[in-house]
Amino acid sequence: MRAIVAHAAKDLRIEDAPAPPLGPHDIRVRVGFGGICGSDLHYYRHGGFGVVRLREPMILGHEVAGVVEAVGAEARQVKVGDRIAVNPSIACNRCRYCLEGLQNQCLDMRFYGSAMRFPHVQGAFREVLVCRENQAHPVADGTTLQEAAMAEPLAVALHATRRAGSLMGKRVLVSGSGPIGALTAIAARRAGAAEIVVTDIADGALSFASPVGADRVINVARDPEALSGFSSDKGYFDALFEASGAEAALRSGIDVVRPRGVIVQLGLGGDMTIPINFITAKELELRGTFRFHEEFALALEFIGKGLTDVKPLITATKPLEKARDAFELASDRSQSMKVQIAF
Repeated sequence: MRAIVAHAAKDLRIEDAPAPPLGPHDIRVRVGFGGICGSDLHYYRHGGFGVVRLREPMILGHEVAGVVEAVGAEARQVKVGDRIAVNPSIACNRCRYCLEGLQNQCLDMRFYGSAMRFPHVQGAFREVLVCRENQAHPVADGTTLQEAAMAEPLAVALHATRRAGSLMGKRVLVSGSGPIGALTAIAARRAGAAEIVVTDIADGALSFASPVGADRVINVARDPEALSGFSSDKGYFDALFEASGAEAALRSGIDVVRPRGVIVQLGLGGDMTIPINFITAKELELRGTFRFHEEFALALEFIGKGLTDVKPLITATKPLEKARDAFELASDRSQSMKVQIAF
């Protein structure tokens, strides 16, 4: 089978790779579509992120959906021909955090396309994927495999909104209008947010926010004072979802979140220096959010029932043979939101 393999920064190759053997509880999936994530772009453009670096060739990708073409002798949950989305998060279900129901904090996590451990965990951008049957989640009739491949990033957004607590009737600010920021706006609206404002430094990225539910979009690069009107009376927003990973975005957000508001940090942009005195005086809550667990199935349910519409965020699909073009396009925020590869 062919796979998309990162060897180093800007060294992306389409190579033949062996398909792993089919274990008794495994399934073999003919991958249909895979979405390029921000982490994939970091490996492609920089060879890693932060202290995480590629130390060996690694198959990229973790947002995939496809069709089951074989099942192991003891697999009972799926059958040949089923259309499924693959949960790329493989928790051990034995460590203390898994046993507490915090599988996203698993001490022995294996996550597709990740160089955080060595040997690296190979990813899902391949024509044929062998995975555990419990990683497979059914795709509803009427839902395309392209939409199903959006379940993973939507699950990230759903977990983030859950970390914020109740959003019913709340005023929400989302900083960063990339795929995760836009999906967070979708998730916040589904959770009952009454008003959603989305900020970014690029008009191209912001153009996708209004169609998926933002009441107002603000380009803070062109109009850096636009948020200042929300800072009167100690702040306006009940919740901030910081999805850019930029220190400046978090700092400006702290100014406009009302006392006892909640800040959820999604973006991973490196260490930040924050005005802790403002957080203390306004009694703000700063919460982290990391990946997901049960939200993956929930994301597919929302997509399948038409409760969330992810289609406006799928801006381009490229064939496997054009993988490098797909990664270059995904890197251009003026043209693309979510770029997928057709396998």
